[in-house]
Parts: sequence; C-alpha cells; structure tokens
Amino acid sequence: MSEFFQIAADACGGLLPVVKLIRKGLFPIIQIGIPIILIVMGSIDLGKAVLSSDDKEIKSAQGRLLKRCIAAVAVFFVVTIVTLLMNLFTSSDTGIEGTTGWQKCWEQAGQ
Repeated sequence: MSEFFQIAADACGGLLPVVKLIRKGLFPIIQIGIPIILIVMGSIDLGKAVLSSDDKEIKSAQGRLLKRCIAAVAVFFVVTIVTLLMNLFTSSDTGIEGTTGWQKCWEQAGQ
C-alpha cells in the first residue's frame, strides 16, 4: 500500500490540474448547487400540493420537502468531510511514507 502513496506523491505535479478541478470546480457545485436544487424542487412540490388543496398531498409534499432539506444539508457537508478525511489520511502520523505529498498537493490545489 505504501507504494501507491509513494507513486501518488511523486505524480502530484502531473495530477495537480485534476485535483484543482475537483477542489475548485466540482466541490463548489456539489456543496452549493445540489442543495439549492433539492430545496427548490421540494418547494415546487409543496407549492403544487398547496394549489391542489388536498390535505393528504400537502402532508406528503411536506415530508418530501423535509427529506430533501436533510439531504441538502448532508450534501453540503460532503466537502468538509472529504477535506477532513484527506487531512486525516495524509497526516505525517500515519507512518506511511509519501502521504504528505498528497496533503501538499491538496493544499496547493486549494490556493
């Protein structure tokens, strides 16, 4: 397993554009865009249910909106969890040589 981390640490220079794309492009879309879409979709469902004036449908739409809001909060924290895991697994305390290269690459991609 240590060979994988050593190879990854040596290849960081070649992977930096990909890591930057993930950290600066994909993560903001996941962290901000998806929760907004989930909440808007839930609000539209609830609005349709209110316009239909059916109490059973309104209750159902409220449940779906609540579930989507919970999912939105969970998705919002994905970036924080991934960053925390990257810092945890790439700390110098792991005893695996070369893992600090990933941490440097991850930090450099964030700048």
